[in-house]
Amino acid sequence: MPATATSAATATSVASVASATSLASATAEKTGARTPEAVGVIENARERIDALDDRIIGLVQERMAVSAVIQEARITSGGRRVSLSREMEVLGHYRDALGKPGTTLAMTLLELCRGRV
Repeated sequence: MPATATSAATATSVASVASATSLASATAEKTGARTPEAVGVIENARERIDALDDRIIGLVQERMAVSAVIQEARITSGGRRVSLSREMEVLGHYRDALGKPGTTLAMTLLELCRGRV
């Protein structure tokens, strides 16, 4: 192989290694991982979390729609928009299942589902 071809192949190989090293370094910084195995685990788990978040958002939107139906029926029948006793049940359910942060989550859901009060 001529010297020029060898130099070009070496330069390409060095560039490929540098590019792969740079990509691995950027991925490690993004994930906080220190090994390629950990990077893979984290990236896969994050993809799963993103899919779960999409499902959770869809469920929250569905809950909001069902809550609107309940509110409309309650108001149409002469009742109040919000049932405080029902909200207390929901708060208790989330607190029992998730602890104190569950109460905060339930409050956020209730706020989203109430609409404009």
